[in-house]
Amino acid sequence: MAQSTFDIEALLREALSPIEPPERLGSRVESTLRNLSEAAADELESWELGAMRDPRNWVRPAVAVAVGGAAGTGLAVLRWRQASKARARARGSVLDKAVDDVAVAVRRGVERLQDR
Repeated sequence: MAQSTFDIEALLREALSPIEPPERLGSRVESTLRNLSEAAADELESWELGAMRDPRNWVRPAVAVAVGGAAGTGLAVLRWRQASKARARARGSVLDKAVDDVAVAVRRGVERLQDR
């Protein structure tokens, strides 16, 4: 009986490696959440206040409020994360520029000292 040896650590590393989501996933999620919140708003607009007197008619508006609230919250969180990533990238580029400016200033100072 042939014994095969497995490198458990390598197998786990391969199995648990991060997977990049598809490029269009963010835009698809955003459009789906936007469509859900718009559909919920349309559903709520179509209801008349007179029909709300009967408790049996409360289910659809309650579901519309829940779906619209969840979709709106998800959309807000998604946009907040996109904005925070953009701010982090901008901060990183500002830091990179500052480091480059400092490096240039140090080089000039060293060159001046060498010229003396």
